[in-house]
Amino acid sequence: MSALGFVAVTAQVGTVVAGAPLLTGLMRQVRARLEGRAGAGVLQPWRDVRKLLRREPTGPAGTGPAFRTAPVLLVATALVVAALVPLLSTDTPVAGRADLILVVALLALGTVALALAGLDSGTAFGGMGASREMTIAALVEPTLLMAVFALSAPAGTTNLPAIVDGAVREPDRLLSPAGLLAAAALAVAVLAETGRIPVDNPATHLELTMVHEAMILEYAGRDLALVELGAQLRLTVLLGLLASLFAPWGIATTASAGALAVALPVFVAKVAVLGVLLAAAEVCWAKLRLFRVPELLAGSFLLALLAVAASSFLGGEGAGT
Repeated sequence: MSALGFVAVTAQVGTVVAGAPLLTGLMRQVRARLEGRAGAGVLQPWRDVRKLLRREPTGPAGTGPAFRTAPVLLVATALVVAALVPLLSTDTPVAGRADLILVVALLALGTVALALAGLDSGTAFGGMGASREMTIAALVEPTLLMAVFALSAPAGTTNLPAIVDGAVREPDRLLSPAGLLAAAALAVAVLAETGRIPVDNPATHLELTMVHEAMILEYAGRDLALVELGAQLRLTVLLGLLASLFAPWGIATTASAGALAVALPVFVAKVAVLGVLLAAAEVCWAKLRLFRVPELLAGSFLLALLAVAASSFLGGEGAGT
């Protein structure tokens, strides 16, 4: 593997770490402008993280290892996923290990770690948020798997760089019925996995509606900074995955400095556009009642199953001809 492969992985992780708070700030600013407010500015999430990192972490008495290690696990799993997912290049030293099942398992590990921390806090809000989070995760993770399985059938592998490579060479796959159904299912799954409207509202502190915020109410200082940064990293990585799978143009498929130099601004632009569209949609959408969320996620899972069925049928039909 050439040195450019290691440069690509480093650039991916560095771009996600540096850009995740900026993406959150951009989305908040778009929402503020559309709602007629001035907004705090795009750099405000970075200021918040810097301020929190200077403060000592505190927590409720009696908490165990689950509460203390969850913030680190959340950030660590997000960073590993950022290195595995082909955001800038498909030709990296870790491309052979970037399996779909591994990526989903790492995302689930971060979710479970935070849910255990909510239970470990011993508060009513923590337990409530953990219960809601695991209910949502039980429907989101299979949807993520099925949606990308629909794209992996033509490629014959669950390796994400190979899937993206195939989509770059054969863009017609993305406009097929399987591709469109998978895109819709994956979009809903990303909304649920990142706690966005209509599944969850990251700006709410109402005990009857909050999910993610309920699990992290007892965090403060550096631990809270890591939790917030981990959530921002997951949002950036999942939007990047969505862009790589369904708009793979611009991704470097060879170890070339020129291709990597083009891929970086293209990736930033695609994720920024997705973030702006998501923020604008959140202004128009209303949060669903909690008991309606499983219906939405079950619908997205059904779309993913239909995408797999369509992909298998078209693949078999193509093989028969």
